[in-house]
Amino acid sequence: MDFKEKNQYNKTITACFVGYIVQAVVNNFTPLLFLFFQRSYHIPLSRITLLVTLNFGIQLLVDLLSVGFVDKIGYRISMVAAHILSAAGLIFLTVLPELLPTPFAGILISVIIYALGGGLLEVLVSPVVEACPSQNKEKAMSMLHSFYCWGHAGVVLVSTLFFYAVGIEKWKILAAVWALIPIANAFAFTKVPIAPLMEEGEAGLSLKELLSHKIFWILLVMMVCAGASEQAVSQWASTFAEKGLGISKTAGDLAGPMAFAVLMGSSRLFYGKYGEGIHLERFMVYSTCLCILAYLGISLFPDPKLSLTACALCGLSVGIMWPGTFSKASKALPKGGTAMFALLALGGDMGCSGGPALVGVVAGRLGDNLKMGVLAGVIFPVLLLLGILLCRKN
Repeated sequence: MDFKEKNQYNKTITACFVGYIVQAVVNNFTPLLFLFFQRSYHIPLSRITLLVTLNFGIQLLVDLLSVGFVDKIGYRISMVAAHILSAAGLIFLTVLPELLPTPFAGILISVIIYALGGGLLEVLVSPVVEACPSQNKEKAMSMLHSFYCWGHAGVVLVSTLFFYAVGIEKWKILAAVWALIPIANAFAFTKVPIAPLMEEGEAGLSLKELLSHKIFWILLVMMVCAGASEQAVSQWASTFAEKGLGISKTAGDLAGPMAFAVLMGSSRLFYGKYGEGIHLERFMVYSTCLCILAYLGISLFPDPKLSLTACALCGLSVGIMWPGTFSKASKALPKGGTAMFALLALGGDMGCSGGPALVGVVAGRLGDNLKMGVLAGVIFPVLLLLGILLCRKN
């Protein structure tokens, strides 16, 4: 491949990096407004929490359905559509609550629209990067997934500073500004080259063939555990900071979820930069062991400051799990195609919703004891470690 062609594919990879920032925006901006929506639109908290469930539920549905349609309509059209839906959802969020008879209906429709975009991005971005000609695909994959973390941290930081400086009442201006990112990237995806996932004349595995491989099921369980290990702590980090240290929500968001996201991104960036000299499987084993220790630290340290430090270390430890499992799947099943990436994304999203749910249920049964909820969640990194070891034998 000549320099000019390689340079063109670098533009594709950059557009994919921005695609994950877009996904971070649609997943993490609206939750920062939940309490404001509750107060200004008089929406009960029980209905507000439905928005989170709906967002991830629709993304799960898109993961599942995309197996049937992405290959038919093509990656370029699907990618442009994902960005347009993401932008439309953010823009509708600023107008529909006032236009419709009930504000909640407007917010609900907006969330549905951007969740469709976010779900498509989840399925599309990794295989597009995997298909790009590059020397070290594991490095590219880890670097790619770090951009979700930077997007997450950036959304929390910029939004928090905006609300502090301008006032949360002006949130619609910020929503419109965030919508500019997917609009610009949709235009980029009409231009950049997209390499085919399979060589010419080759066919990917059918769904039936894919499901007949034992290693696929191990990788699927690993993806569920990767998503659960990540979100079981990330979703509760702000509550830990607020309750344990007695600080405000703003400070809690910065000390909890943002610290977690920055360290998770740092882990992915580190592997993305120096991955050539690091054995992926060994790095995943060490990271998973650190994750188990972090879970135990969060649960068992008596000092809240130490528990919060363990929360941050958990972010560092989970960084490689999701992109590392994708990379292992690409090597183990090179003909897995769209079906494999879509089902792995489905497994990851199931873990993202199931991990925090398990922590919440166990904590609720034990008198809102969040530490014991996290202790129950240690099952996820333990199963992930077992999966990595099982992959060696297959």
